[in-house]
Amino acid sequence: MMRRYGQPAIAGLRYRHRPGVYALLPRDGRLLVTFQAEPVPEVQFPGGGIDPGEATVRALHREVFEETGWSIARPRRIGSFRRFAWMPDYDFWAEKVCHLYVARPVRRLGPPLEAGHSALWLTPDEALDRLDNPGERDALARFVQTSARFSTR
Repeated sequence: MMRRYGQPAIAGLRYRHRPGVYALLPRDGRLLVTFQAEPVPEVQFPGGGIDPGEATVRALHREVFEETGWSIARPRRIGSFRRFAWMPDYDFWAEKVCHLYVARPVRRLGPPLEAGHSALWLTPDEALDRLDNPGERDALARFVQTSARFSTR
């Protein structure tokens, strides 16, 4: 069974299945993350929903570019988790299935296309402190423990 982070499903609520793909993006000892100003300010891995008929890796490239302005290379799947959440942008409750990849940020092509998003470079420790999603924090902590490029806390 896929690990769940955050609140369990609330009995009686209908949840829409919402697959998404998110990227852990290390480069030169730092991580490229996204700050989303609205509807709730939060620091997060770049990523988002996979459109119907869209391949997962294609969605990853699209979402990273839209939210950071960067292109990526060599995406590698590192896991997945789920969470039950209200999605204010879409006005529905979702069972989010979050597919996680690690990839290399290659080149900044321009500013983020997604309104209210900005790209941030953080150290792993800063990211562990600022990431809002517990599933993303756990994935980063595991990555830091197994990567020679990052020191642990």
